[in-house]
Amino acid sequence: MTIDAAFTRFPELTTKRLRLRQVRPGDAEAFFAIFSDEETMKYYGHAPHSTLDKTREWIAQVDTRYTQREAIRWGITFADQNEIIGSCSFHHFAAHGQCVETGYDLNRAYWGRGVMAEAMSAVLTYGFTMLELHRIEAIIDIENQRSKALLEKLGFTYEGNLRQRYYFEDRFEDEYYFGLLKHEWHG
Repeated sequence: MTIDAAFTRFPELTTKRLRLRQVRPGDAEAFFAIFSDEETMKYYGHAPHSTLDKTREWIAQVDTRYTQREAIRWGITFADQNEIIGSCSFHHFAAHGQCVETGYDLNRAYWGRGVMAEAMSAVLTYGFTMLELHRIEAIIDIENQRSKALLEKLGFTYEGNLRQRYYFEDRFEDEYYFGLLKHEWHG
């Protein structure tokens, strides 16, 4: 499979407990619960959503970015349910198609249960095996200890700090880069 195939038919993924599926307009309330939570959004780099309409706009952008072949965002549900509890994505595909950035978010009610490690393991395996990626990157706020621990657990390597690269809430923030190469991924 190539990256082209991923944009021809949405790649649904499953794990022992989870289903990763395409984000739908009907998921707005579940995503609003995530994106309106100040604690969840603390390190996200965007202000919390203040209205459900803002979340609906975000879902429309997710759909547009997929249609334009710019990003794949999976909504995370438990396998036996349909309620969204989080999401993970591939975005910023490199022109040569061998490198991509990943990101993720999870409803705070499910933190500490291994949900994101399980979901991201499926996404990484899909990226390295089905999309034949060579490298997957993640950019985080270094203060986000949960995200840092997740990346380290998944085998990512801290590669450096770009000082004051991101402007948010009237100040410049550092961005911390992590990378994972195909031969380092052990699924």
